[in-house]
Amino acid sequence: MADVVVVESPAKAKTINKYLGSNYTVLASYGHIRDLPSKDGSVRPDSDFEMDWEVDSKSQKHIKDIAEAVKKADHLYLATDPDREGEAISWHVQQVLTEKKLLDNVNVKRVVFNEITRNAILAAFDHPRDVDRELVEAYLARRALDYLVGFNLSPVLWRKLPGSKSAGRVQSVALRLICERETEIEKFEPIEYWSVRAKFNKSTGEPITAQLTHLNGDRLDKLALGNEVAANVAVSAIQGNSFSVSRVEKKQARRNPPAPFTTSTLQQEAARKLHFSAKRTMQIAQRLYEGINVDGETVGLITYMRTDGVSMAQEAINACRSHIGEQYGAQYVPATPRVYKSKAKNAQEAHEAVRPTDITKRPRDLTVLEDDQRKLYELIWNRAVASQMGSAVLDQVAIDLRPTGASVSDDTVTLRATGSVIAFDGYLRLYQEGKDDSDDDDKEKILPAVAEGESLNRETVIPEQHFTQPPPRFSEASLVKKLEELGIGRPSTYASIISVLQERNYVQIDKRRFFPEDRGRLVTAFLSSFFTKYVEYDFTADLEEKLDDISGGRIDWKSVLRDFWQSFNEAIGGTSDLRVREVLDALNDLLGPHFFGLDDKGDLKRACPSCENGELSLKLGRHGAFIGCSNYPDCKHTRPLAVPNGEDDGTALTDNGPKELGFEPESGFAVTLRRGPYGYYIQLGEQEGKKKPKRATLTKDMNPADVDFKMALGLLSLPREVGTHPE
Repeated sequence: MADVVVVESPAKAKTINKYLGSNYTVLASYGHIRDLPSKDGSVRPDSDFEMDWEVDSKSQKHIKDIAEAVKKADHLYLATDPDREGEAISWHVQQVLTEKKLLDNVNVKRVVFNEITRNAILAAFDHPRDVDRELVEAYLARRALDYLVGFNLSPVLWRKLPGSKSAGRVQSVALRLICERETEIEKFEPIEYWSVRAKFNKSTGEPITAQLTHLNGDRLDKLALGNEVAANVAVSAIQGNSFSVSRVEKKQARRNPPAPFTTSTLQQEAARKLHFSAKRTMQIAQRLYEGINVDGETVGLITYMRTDGVSMAQEAINACRSHIGEQYGAQYVPATPRVYKSKAKNAQEAHEAVRPTDITKRPRDLTVLEDDQRKLYELIWNRAVASQMGSAVLDQVAIDLRPTGASVSDDTVTLRATGSVIAFDGYLRLYQEGKDDSDDDDKEKILPAVAEGESLNRETVIPEQHFTQPPPRFSEASLVKKLEELGIGRPSTYASIISVLQERNYVQIDKRRFFPEDRGRLVTAFLSSFFTKYVEYDFTADLEEKLDDISGGRIDWKSVLRDFWQSFNEAIGGTSDLRVREVLDALNDLLGPHFFGLDDKGDLKRACPSCENGELSLKLGRHGAFIGCSNYPDCKHTRPLAVPNGEDDGTALTDNGPKELGFEPESGFAVTLRRGPYGYYIQLGEQEGKKKPKRATLTKDMNPADVDFKMALGLLSLPREVGTHPE
């Protein structure tokens, strides 16, 4: 009888079956086979957190195939991924088969491997173990927490904040990060400052550009020259002197290579260098891990891609060092292998870093790879090899220029030129980290050789005006980096967090940057006001630590759930008497500056444009939030929930009422752009009794953002007579 092996994916099943031989039947579960039903009561706190599980309809066939095979087997090997989710899938398969009474005479073992190669698979099957109960309990705790938050907090949102989709334990915190960054940008007031540079030449004609650093004995910080007058004073001080070299500083700096990839750093670097989304990166990495057909054999090209570990197996380190010596020379191989430790908060380091399974499979030789697969594999291969290369050595030079005859300590006027030369490229020969848009430009600048006391010819003095910049909006790379720094989420969750925020229209991505939608800002403001604790960064990170403690056997999973539920349930109950007025007051306080803007005195601009004494404020309707006049029903002025005079792409209409385009000349009725259940349309006037107003639907190829008053009138004029048919 053939022993049965269960993995997640059919691609992995086929490869592993080839390695194990005909005595094994390898079947795929196709991911999770069951989950908590999407209904209230699937997790029952009153029954000590009993959980109901439901088999997905698509999984019934896969379970049936596994069950039939197990009936004829002596051994069942659960070989799902080597993480909490993989452990959970194995546990679910074992539970379902136990309930079917199919495992009474079957020896059940768990098998884990970090790469899908023949040696790794065979070694794993030589050292099987039992399903890790503590890892399963960490999964159960996480799943219960996410369920309890989602199924108890979302209904509060629906009742108190109509139009909101849902809230989640981790995604709400990520959304808060994005919204708070946007608020920082809106509140930011740029400060003017000036810098002064001077261009000099040696007698041989070689140029040197230096920055003014000291004036009148004071060291100039970034904002020291606050206006053009101050800058011109500095320019005059430079122009009134001749300059020579007062001091030359030289030192060597070593730059060490970065560690091989974790899930987080892989997503960040793929976003920066390849412009891949986190989801796309993980899809491609999954394929590289599960196997690509190379020379007639399916082989896994990289190790498991969900990891926060930065270590590599000794054999991989040896292979890298050997390759480096052969390809680049002994001088590029460090005296001892490099050892890395993760700096990330809550890092479990249960697995190796993401690396190639075989260093000899160079990216340029794998012509079978699709373009995106090759790019990602090359990124992983280069980073892994570079992590074991020698440090780069830079000769750094700083030249101080002072008025001729001034002492070294005289800082009446001092300019400094800095530069560096790569003395030994080391790992930079193969790999250089990508940078965020916000990173400082540190391109190497080569300075000519100069001697102390050498006179220089001044060419030009250049004052430059600058303004301080607000913090940049998050990119996928910087958001993942921030989540990891805060200890929020796990390597396997970053891609799904970002996807959920987009799917629920809480954020949009433009030019690879996150912009919060107004709906997302409302949700964040509501949660920050009434569920403050549960969107705090430290609280969410502490909960992640407790989940890690569960998986390490240091804390009981039920006690974590009990502690969480007691306070969370009280917070939910505390909203039962929450009135709409209280919600609106809180939202107006938090979001008023965003939606209404501030006048010259710093007061909110809330005067109603349609009546004399009304005041605009946020309103909640059946279909969501909008902005309306306090004099309703006497004044019916409303507008969509959007910033006035801002860039409107039409999406602000989603649930928030009409957008006024103008008034039809003959009737005087308002022409409005609206969105209904079947798409966007133009409407003339309002419904009177049973008489419906005239409407015209936008075609699928029309962008609502492009519809103006003239186009709307044209659509409303249809159908119209354009001529008489000849017959």
